[in-house]
Formats: sequence, C-alpha cells, structure tokens
Amino acid sequence: MTGPLNDFTVMTSGAFTAAHLELIPQLERLTKKKIVTATTSVGTGESSIANRLKRGEVTDIVIVADDLLRRFIEEGVVLAEGRMPLARSSIGIAVRAGAPKPDMSSSDAVRRTLLQAKSIAYSASVSGQYLTTELCQQLGIADQVLSKSRLIGGGERTGAVVARGEAEIAFQQMSELLPVPGIAHITPLPPELQKVAVFSAGVAASSPNADLARSVIKFLASAETALAIARSGLEPIAGS
Repeated sequence: MTGPLNDFTVMTSGAFTAAHLELIPQLERLTKKKIVTATTSVGTGESSIANRLKRGEVTDIVIVADDLLRRFIEEGVVLAEGRMPLARSSIGIAVRAGAPKPDMSSSDAVRRTLLQAKSIAYSASVSGQYLTTELCQQLGIADQVLSKSRLIGGGERTGAVVARGEAEIAFQQMSELLPVPGIAHITPLPPELQKVAVFSAGVAASSPNADLARSVIKFLASAETALAIARSGLEPIAGS
C-alpha cells in the first residue's frame, strides 16, 4: 500500500543525490515506508528547494549545503533539532569525453584553463556561487570568464550540458560530475583553490514523521552509510 501516510519524502541537493539513491533500500527497511525523492537539486525559481519549503510542501528531510540548511532553520522551514552534518564535498571540473585533459595542477594552470575555455557551465548551488563570486575574482579573470559562463538551472547537471557539446567545461561538485555519462577527466581543483562544502540533513518543519526523520538522519550520519557516501565522490563525516 502506498500513499502519503506510507511515504517518507526526501529533498536533496545534487551533491548528495548519488549516495541517497544508493541508500534507498536501506532507508525503506529502516522506515518501513516508500522513499519518495521529491527533488535531486537545490534548483532555481519556483522549483527550488527553498521555494518548495516556503510553500509548505510536505517533506520529511532536507539534505543541502550546511550554510543553506542553517538559513532554512532561521526561516522556520527546517527544525533546529535533528540537524546533522553528513559529508564533505569538493569541487571539480570535467570536459566532454574525447577532449584533451585540462591542466588543473596549480592556480596558474586553472587560470589558463578557464581563460582558454570557450564556455563554462556552472550550477545554482555552492560550486556555482564559488565560481562566480570568489574564484574568478581571486584569479583576476572575472570579466573574461563570467561573460562566457552559463548558469544551468532546473536541476540539470552541468556535465550533461558538456556531454551534449553545449559547453566546454563543467564546473560542479565532484559527486555531481562522477555519475554523468559522456564526460571525462573529472578533476578536482588544486588544494590552494579548493572550497570544501559540508552537506547536512535536517527535519522539515512540514514533516508528518518528525521523530522518524530524526532517526533517518542519525542513520545517514552513521558509519553504516560511509561506504555509499564515499563511492559517490563525497567524504563521509562519520568516523573522520
């Protein structure tokens, strides 16, 4: 039997999506409910997680970058009790399969790579914010690079746009690039330019299963999920 009373709903940003999808069978055993994945992207516009929560859309847990989750708690759409960090996420780039490997070995190499690229696809999440508001400015190439960079909204991954040949470089969280077919040379930013984001889970204020949601979050933050999280390209926080 399925239906709202027998569903457990998850909203997750793209960075945690691959891990979440792998863990669904375990989550269904834990909750004894059908796991409904309401969205796999922070999104933009009316379809964004922020706007869906503000509209009071019923969901049980929300998994997003920790800074955004804290904002949701301040806005009252996510409960403060039960918030837990799950994983760390690094940013990288990718190119279309068959293209030469870009040099990402140093700050100067990244500067050259971004300047030489004909077009760059970035997301609405923390990686895109970093590219457009920090990285390009730090490298002194904002004017040249931002004019040829394109925001990819609607939950689509930047790698998919590059795989179709509609952009030369995909810039996104490593865990969002790794599952995409048709791209290659998925390479992290060098340490001096890397921005590691923490992704956390919280209980939605609209959840009809708040106690169960807290149990699910404790499970997601436990050592039992570490392998699935690591396989997705994230660094599990449990045990680190």
